[in-house]
Amino acid sequence: MRQQTAQRCGLLLAAGLITTLAGCRVGPQYVRPTVPLAPEFKEPLPENFRDASGWKAAQPSDAQIKGEWWTLFNDSQLNELETQIEPANQTLKEAEANFRASRAAIHFYSASKAPTIGTAPSIGGLRESINQPYFNRANAVDGVGNFTLPFDLNYEIDLWGRIRRSVTAATEHAQASAADLETTRLSLHAELAIDYFNLRSADAQRKLLDDTVLAYKSALQLTEDRYNGGAAPLSDVTQARTLLQAAQVQSTDVDIQRADYEHAIAVLIGKPPAALSIPSSPVTVNQPVLPAIPGMLPSQLLERRPDIAAQERKMAAANEQIGIAETAFYPTLSLAAAAGFAGTSAVNWFTWPSRFFAVGPTLSQTLFDHGRRRATSNIALAQYDATVADYRQTTLTAFQQVEDNLNALHRLEVEADQQRAATASAQQSLDLFNTRYEGGVDTYLQVITWQTNLLQNERNDIDITRRRLEASVLLIKAIGGGWSSVQLPQHP
Repeated sequence: MRQQTAQRCGLLLAAGLITTLAGCRVGPQYVRPTVPLAPEFKEPLPENFRDASGWKAAQPSDAQIKGEWWTLFNDSQLNELETQIEPANQTLKEAEANFRASRAAIHFYSASKAPTIGTAPSIGGLRESINQPYFNRANAVDGVGNFTLPFDLNYEIDLWGRIRRSVTAATEHAQASAADLETTRLSLHAELAIDYFNLRSADAQRKLLDDTVLAYKSALQLTEDRYNGGAAPLSDVTQARTLLQAAQVQSTDVDIQRADYEHAIAVLIGKPPAALSIPSSPVTVNQPVLPAIPGMLPSQLLERRPDIAAQERKMAAANEQIGIAETAFYPTLSLAAAAGFAGTSAVNWFTWPSRFFAVGPTLSQTLFDHGRRRATSNIALAQYDATVADYRQTTLTAFQQVEDNLNALHRLEVEADQQRAATASAQQSLDLFNTRYEGGVDTYLQVITWQTNLLQNERNDIDITRRRLEASVLLIKAIGGGWSSVQLPQHP
C-alpha cells in the first residue's frame, strides 16, 4: 500500500514538475524599439487646406480619410476605375495568396502543441534458411506469419517555449504579410490615381495644342494674306508655318504619352490594353479638385502606415527566433508510445493476448556541437538587429515622404498663382504685339516670340495642376490612406 502511495506521489510530482517547466520561456521578451521622432511635421499644408478639419498638430483627425480615399477627388471616372483593382489586379492577388500561405503557417506550427499519432499496419511472412551460418537446425520451422497493427504516439513537451515561440513568430509573420497586402493595395490604388491624373493632364495638353494649332493656322493665313498684299515679307510666312508645324509635332507627342498612361491603367485593372478606352476629359486648370487632407502627428504615422506595421511585425517575429535559438541549449523532453496488435495469423491477430504496448519519456541533450548552437543564436541576434534597422529606416523614409509632399503642395499652391499671373501677362503681351504687327509697327518675330511664350506658360499651368494632384495622392499614400494597424488580423 505504501509502495503504491509512493508511486502515485512520484507521478504527481513528475507531472507537476513537467507542467511547471512547460510554462517556461527562454529568450528575450519583445519590446518595440524607439525611432527618431519629431514632435510635429515641419512643412505646412497649403492655405486652402487649413480649415476646421485641416492639418493641426494639436487636434489631429482622420475623419475624412477612409478606405476609398480616391473618392475625395470627386471624379466618377476615377472612382469606377479604382473599384476594378480589387477583383482583377494580379499583383494584389499574389499578395493575398502570400497572406493566406502565412496564415496557414500558423496552423502548421500550432499542430506541434498536440501529439502526433500514426499507424503502419503490415502483413508478411518469414522463413529462415537452415543453411545460413551459425544457425541452430533444431530451431528450424517452416515459417511464421507476421500480422501487425501498431499505433505510434510522439509528443514533445514544450519545456522552454520553442513551440509557443514558433506559433507566435508565425502569427507575427502572418500579420506582417497582412500589412504587406495593405501596402500593395495602397500602392496600386495610388499608382492608378497618378496614372489617371497624368492621362487627364495629357488630355488638357492635347486640347490646348489643338486650340493652339487653330490659332496658328489663323496666324499663318494672316501672314499669307499680308505677303500676297505686299505688306509682309516671305519670312513671316515661313516663320508662321514653322510655328504651326512645331505645335502639331507637340500634339502628336502628347498622344504617345496619353496612350502609355491608358495602357498602364488597363494593366492595373487586369485588362489587356486593347480592352480599355478612356474618353478624353481634360483636367481643369483653374479649379483642380484637391481634397482637404486632415492633420496627423509624426507619432501617429507609426500606426497609420502599413509598411511600418509590416516591418514592426517582422521585427517581433525575429525576436521570437532569438528565443527559439536559445532553446537548443536546453534538454528536450519527448513522450513516445506505441500500442496495437501483433499476431502470427489473421485468426489470432485481434485477440486480446496479441496486444502490445510501450510507453516512456525521452530526455535528450546535445553535449557537443563545436559551436553550432552558438552560431545559430548569433545569426538570430544579427537578423533581429537587421529588422530593427529596417524598421527605423522605413519610419524615417515615411517621415520624409510626408514632409516632401507637404512641401510640394505648399510650394505648388504658390507656384500655381505665380504661373497664372505669368500666363495672363504672356497673353496680354501677345495681344499687344499682334495689334502692333497688324498695324505695321513691329515685325512678326515679336508675335512668334510671344506665341511661343504663351504656349509654354499655358502648358506649365497644366503641368502644375497635374503635380498638385499627384502630390495630393502621394500625401494620402504617405499617411497610410486611412489604414490603421488595429485592422491587422488577430490570431490565437
